[in-house]
Amino acid sequence: MAADRFVVLGLAGVRATWFADVARWATAATIPVDFVKVVSREEARARLLSGRAFSALLVDAGMGALDRDLVDLATTHACAVIAADDGRTAIAFDALGVRDVLPVGFGPDALVDALTAVALPVTRGDDLVAPARAGATADAAAGEWRGRLVAVTGAGGVGRSTVAAALATGLAADPRDRGLVLLADLALHAHQALLHDAGDVVPGVLELVEAHRAGGLPPHEVRSLCFRVADRGYDLLLGLRRHRDWTALRPRAVAAALDATVRAYRHVVADVDADVEGERQCGSTDVEDRNLLARQALPAADLVLVVGVPGIVGLHAQLRVVADLVDHGVDAGRVLPVVNRAPRSPAARAEVGRALTQLLAAAVPGAVLAGSPVFVAERRRLNEVARDASAPPAPVVKPVTGAVRGLLDRARHAAPPPGPPSRGEEPVLVAPGSLGSWADLGPEA
Repeated sequence: MAADRFVVLGLAGVRATWFADVARWATAATIPVDFVKVVSREEARARLLSGRAFSALLVDAGMGALDRDLVDLATTHACAVIAADDGRTAIAFDALGVRDVLPVGFGPDALVDALTAVALPVTRGDDLVAPARAGATADAAAGEWRGRLVAVTGAGGVGRSTVAAALATGLAADPRDRGLVLLADLALHAHQALLHDAGDVVPGVLELVEAHRAGGLPPHEVRSLCFRVADRGYDLLLGLRRHRDWTALRPRAVAAALDATVRAYRHVVADVDADVEGERQCGSTDVEDRNLLARQALPAADLVLVVGVPGIVGLHAQLRVVADLVDHGVDAGRVLPVVNRAPRSPAARAEVGRALTQLLAAAVPGAVLAGSPVFVAERRRLNEVARDASAPPAPVVKPVTGAVRGLLDRARHAAPPPGPPSRGEEPVLVAPGSLGSWADLGPEA
């Protein structure tokens, strides 16, 4: 081990006994370890992103820094995560991807055994091969039941939240889906609570995401964090209480929370912002973190409704949103345009549809959307309906619900039957005679 040693990154409070013990063992060469001490989550992230190879991250489970995002970052950099647990935490270590757990009173032999089992030493050239994650489990087993996620987005002022509420109302009107539909407010400026007169602001998205930072929730506990909208037949997940609360969100925790909602409900309708800019577009990681909810929800959605309004400015904004989504990685075949406040004249609607199709072909060449635009007619006194927290009128509910149900049913029938995961190879059609004949094998055949 003179040339190849374990390089261990330690994260704990300065008064942790094992923290000082490991440093002493490493300094005295009792164990073949180079030990690098950090005392904060941010410092650990900086070390992992520095480019230096680490064999393992040894972290105190009682610090509160151990979560999905830290484990994911370490795993991405071929660094196995080992937790030092005093038995008082309720963390699901296996679900997080923690490779091993040691009691806080561990000795040098136990640490070396754990490192040998789950980590690789760093060679002379600091080239570290990622250890096989045999013990890691996927977040969900293949073939496990999950519902459908429908995201509703659009530029500001186009009635996106109204369309989202109308869709949730329409889906919940089916007796088979009543009580199994969730309207999730994932906007930075959330106001579904206002539109539903929820009367409270907690619990909501923050509590759901926080519960998935270091573990997960079963379906019944996910439902307990949502408000029941009894007169409409669906549940409501309240959004951020303040715009600045996005700073408390973490990517892996948000992804796990979204996955938990579609495992607790048959249909999840997400009211999402259209801004998906990230570091690649503008060079700012802060902007990427601010748009985290939209960047996570939109690519994960089975169907994305892009709401717009007729007119030059409205169509331009709608096309810009579609182009941004496709650039972000959303399949154009899962994008459905919705024209809100549409004219009642069939000729005028046809003109809007033609303009949208022609401009889309120029803005996103080769893009084929999920279907033709859905038109929602202008309704008088809709503001009074919102003021009274009443259900959206049927002329707003039916067009959107019918189109969404049709597309989801078509996708369900087109999907392959559940079975074992594909090996990534498709059967190849063999032309008769292309493999030769028995005569080609010679006299010994």
